[in-house]
Amino acid sequence: MKYAFILGSNAFIVPNGSISYTDSERQTKSFLSIRSIYHDTAADSHLAVELDIKDLLDRHLKLSDNQAEDATDFNITRDRDRVLITHHNGDTVIDIHQLDDESAMRLEHNIIAEFEVHAPIVVIRIRGNFMLDGTHIEIDNEKLFINGNSIANSVLAGHSILQFADTGVVL
Repeated sequence: MKYAFILGSNAFIVPNGSISYTDSERQTKSFLSIRSIYHDTAADSHLAVELDIKDLLDRHLKLSDNQAEDATDFNITRDRDRVLITHHNGDTVIDIHQLDDESAMRLEHNIIAEFEVHAPIVVIRIRGNFMLDGTHIEIDNEKLFINGNSIANSVLAGHSILQFADTGVVL
């Protein structure tokens, strides 16, 4: 099974539903895992994630199957195809959205071409502004920023996990 992650104008197609990062001690840690996806033919299905991040004020947020250990500093909206975490003022911390097939096929041509070659089972769009250990991640509709360095218009397929590092994205 392959997963496609849309981060800004970038698409990364990988064989599993996890994204990790390299921490300050050069250890690899997972910060997002897709546990289940929404199927429009299954009534009880929904996008379920495990998440371990901090906001820009160093407040920790950990989700397990979309449930937070302590979410007093955050608003968490759970839909069948989306997990949206915001601050109380409405600023997005992280938005994890499973795209339907029609929306995925309206992405840029170079991304669609890779979908046709690699046939991911799901397309997940991620936006947000959060911290992973000492690494600042900001993802808008156009770019992925890792510690202020931007990555845009990249379409990559890999055979290992998707990983954020100081130097960029590693597959």
